[in-house]
Amino acid sequence: MIGAVVNELLAWYDSGHRDLPWRRTKDPYHIWLSEIMLQQTRVEAVIPYYERFLAACPDIRALADAPEEVYLKLWEGLGYYSRVRNLHKAACIICAEYGGQMPRTHKELLSLPGIGDYTAGAIASIAFGLPEPAVDGNVLRVCARVQGDFRSIDDPKVKRAFRAQLASIMPQARAGDLNQAFMELGATVCIPNGAPRCGVCPILHLCRASHEKTWDCIPVRTPKKARTIVPRTVLVARCGERVGIRRRPETGLLARMWELPAYEGTYQPREIRAQLARDGWQVEKLLSLAPAKHIFTHIEWHMTGYYAELARETPDLIWVTPDELRGKYALPSAFRAFLCVLEGE
Repeated sequence: MIGAVVNELLAWYDSGHRDLPWRRTKDPYHIWLSEIMLQQTRVEAVIPYYERFLAACPDIRALADAPEEVYLKLWEGLGYYSRVRNLHKAACIICAEYGGQMPRTHKELLSLPGIGDYTAGAIASIAFGLPEPAVDGNVLRVCARVQGDFRSIDDPKVKRAFRAQLASIMPQARAGDLNQAFMELGATVCIPNGAPRCGVCPILHLCRASHEKTWDCIPVRTPKKARTIVPRTVLVARCGERVGIRRRPETGLLARMWELPAYEGTYQPREIRAQLARDGWQVEKLLSLAPAKHIFTHIEWHMTGYYAELARETPDLIWVTPDELRGKYALPSAFRAFLCVLEGE
């Protein structure tokens, strides 16, 4: 059944689709960058990051040569920082092994850090015109609904089955357009949250979920485990005109990123004063900040915040001005809620 949608989807895509900057090019680096940025991030949020990143790192060699602080700062606010670290690692490999040119086969693309089957298929089809499917959540949702398929799309076997179906219908001349048409339909019509816009769907007449009124049950997803709640106490430490920050550990969540100093657990004002004194901080002023929450994939930080003015700088922190913090150091968005105390400086 899925093969019947090809002509309708291509005609619909040709008649009008979102004008996105990465759709105006066949440059594989640009397409690669956009696909990595779009993982876990809304299109509207990605566009300014994409344009700023390309202005600073216009090609693969420029990315490979960029210092860590530069590409992390360019990524600041997008989250999931392993994505940009893998971009940089892959860029270095491409320069070392492929002369700075993106490899052209699905197998070679798949061997690069941070590139999975979907991203490899997107680059191969859109940039190089290869008949490779690009199967993401949008595509899986469309395929499952069209066929009235109640198998879990989180099951690797089901994903492989859908991929094989799509591989069999990829048009040699327009594989990239078909992949983007599937993506566009899933993002704008057969949407993930809320009722699908069946009234404007170009393949409504082929869709079993619409005919059988089962769209609200499809796709089937494997229930996710509840996130682990991690309480933390975060400090905006100030000494004169400088703010104290530090590096996170080399491995684990937000590895090697800059952070505001923090402690595991929830500290009351008297408790945090005592802890800071034990750590050698000479606190002259301590103010409570509004609590904040930040959600990662598998955990939630529930954060208690304090603003602390110190009599002297402590050697366990790096001391920077608010302007340096904004312009040079990449601070994960988890800490943004507490930076309001520095606004206007």
